[in-house]
Amino acid sequence: QVQLVETGGGLVQPGGSLRLSCAASGRTFSSYAMAWFRQAPGKEREFVSFINSGEGGTYYATSVKGRFTISRDNAKNTVYLQMNSLKPEDTAVYYCGASSSWPSTSWRAYNYWGQGTQVTVSS
Repeated sequence: QVQLVETGGGLVQPGGSLRLSCAASGRTFSSYAMAWFRQAPGKEREFVSFINSGEGGTYYATSVKGRFTISRDNAKNTVYLQMNSLKPEDTAVYYCGASSSWPSTSWRAYNYWGQGTQVTVSS
């Protein structure tokens, strides 16, 4: 069983930055692929980025590539999402997910989810 808690959301102006954190319980965090998804009102949950277990290969959605960076600290059982050059269309609830299998761009591949953290980009 893995419990995930996201923090770091908030209100930021366009062009600003935020860093989201997702703290995980459990001793086997390093063996999980981790991902960030987001969901805006009235829209489906959308893939943002994943980081694999082990060596931690990463992958990004086209819409965030070059602006967002995912990373993990296995000693702290935490995965991060550094978000730069934020745009109003980045506004959403951001969720982290953990997969005991291969990472995927599909939310269905993830066994565990946090409660989400709101990110609002507005002037």
